[in-house]
Amino acid sequence: MILASRSPQRRAILDQLGIPFEVRIAEIDELGEGPPHEVVVENAYRKAAAVAGGVGGAGRAGGAGLTRGGGTTEHGRNALGELILGVDTIVTLGGRIYGKPADVEEARETLRALAGRRHAVLSGVCLIAGQRVRTAVSTTLVDVRPLEDALIEWYLATGEWSGRAGGYAIQGRGAALVRSIEGDYLNVVGLPVATLLELAPELLGVP
Repeated sequence: MILASRSPQRRAILDQLGIPFEVRIAEIDELGEGPPHEVVVENAYRKAAAVAGGVGGAGRAGGAGLTRGGGTTEHGRNALGELILGVDTIVTLGGRIYGKPADVEEARETLRALAGRRHAVLSGVCLIAGQRVRTAVSTTLVDVRPLEDALIEWYLATGEWSGRAGGYAIQGRGAALVRSIEGDYLNVVGLPVATLLELAPELLGVP
């Protein structure tokens, strides 16, 4: 399998599962606005399609009507015969998408917005193999603790917010910000394993 992502968290999860893969990355223009379910699927599709030799965003890979916890859609596409995985993860609250903060001030504003509230972490998953495209969305609900300014500044000082959707990493010190979750923990980390295996159970090599 080819992983179309530079995320070390996604690589670590695949290693944990014992799924053989290699990393190939193609630069794309990611969507940052729009209906959250459609945005994550489109971005995941663009990542996989670009590596497959297509043009990212040449056509939507679905999104409307995708269901929580791994509803799937399939579309035809000419591509390489290798299995290519694209994933995109965002945080959304009140219809607004919180991606990776551009700087510490944006990270601070994001954490203040999430403090004491429940937000959703959405991951779009796209698998391309030959002419077959499979897509799905996974959703996890995250309750963030009320955050005093001192705790926010402590977390910002770690630098862990950089490159993280929503400005925190639940698998690291960001765990101190979270009260509880409902759904797939690994989805919040960056790769919803249950959804991936629903799309491609053959990845585990189980007869």
